[in-house]
Amino acid sequence: MGKANKSLKQVLETYSISQSRLALASGIDRSTLFMWLHEQEEPAPETIVEIVKALKQINPDAAQQFIQLYLS
Repeated sequence: MGKANKSLKQVLETYSISQSRLALASGIDRSTLFMWLHEQEEPAPETIVEIVKALKQINPDAAQQFIQLYLS
């Protein structure tokens, strides 16, 4: 699993954010999120920006942790 996948999965679990909630906030299809979280695909670099924006809307702390995990 790629770094973005692991970081996203950890943040969603830590902050109890559902795939559906992130999908609604980001405009990313829920099935796409499912594939990322189950190691079937990785998000494109430009999609990382959309994930961060959506996480900021849901929980700014989650967005910050995602960035830290992704960049570490």
